[in-house]
Amino acid sequence: MNSSWTRSFRSKYRREPVLSFAATAGAVNVVIGGLSTHWVLMSLGLGTVGMAIALGWWQLQSRKSTTLFKRVPNRTPLYALPSSASRPTLPLLSIPKKKPPGQ
Repeated sequence: MNSSWTRSFRSKYRREPVLSFAATAGAVNVVIGGLSTHWVLMSLGLGTVGMAIALGWWQLQSRKSTTLFKRVPNRTPLYALPSSASRPTLPLLSIPKKKPPGQ
């Protein structure tokens, strides 16, 4: 359970770096404001975390709605290299054995 949560957290953090940074900065503000009784800093952090979560949810919803209605035709994949049948095989390199000096 713990490793799957960590894996999903890392995946989400790498997918949305700006939102993740804003949420992390807001969480740090919440902790610092809560421990030092600076309520303005704590409320600013809570607002930042809330806005990051809301913006991420909004982006997720808009991404889902555009993929539901977008029709993607079936395309054949493009490959960077030609198939192995069309590539000529290279000759094998042979390294001559050198005799050590004095023999």
